Amino acid sequence: MKQLRVKVLAGLFVVAGVLSWGAARLWDAFGTLPSVPLAAPIVLAVIAVVITATALSLRSRLKAQRERQPGAKGVEPLMAARAVVFGQASALVAALVSGAYGGTGVFLLGSLDVPARRDQAIYAGASVVAGIAVIAAALFLERVCKLPEDEDPTATSTGFSSP
Repeated sequence: MKQLRVKVLAGLFVVAGVLSWGAARLWDAFGTLPSVPLAAPIVLAVIAVVITATALSLRSRLKAQRERQPGAKGVEPLMAARAVVFGQASALVAALVSGAYGGTGVFLLGSLDVPARRDQAIYAGASVVAGIAVIAAALFLERVCKLPEDEDPTATSTGFSSP
């Protein structure tokens, strides 16, 4: 399994943002602009909380397992792999979605005097912040599930491949 790269996520964010900004300009030329739903930042924030809670749970279970605490509940490798895949997929989608809302938000900065557009700009900004939280949580989850052997370049690869 390959590790997420921040450069790839940043590239997706920028490309989606530029395309969204251009689309917003085009839509505005026709007199309308698609709205940024209030649910967008809420859903992204919930995903960030779920990923963070998963990472914290796995981290405490792995720590208890490493310290050989009596009654420690182990972590199945497949469960950890599924959690990492969910985190990686969420980070990729969050980069695209928050980039799209970011581009729309940048376009809306030119018309903050209109109350409806100001609200849309606030929702777009909150979506970008929540998307960044999803990405940070996914990177944290990935770090928690990284095998100790992965840090040794001479060890055999059993987890994430090195860059």
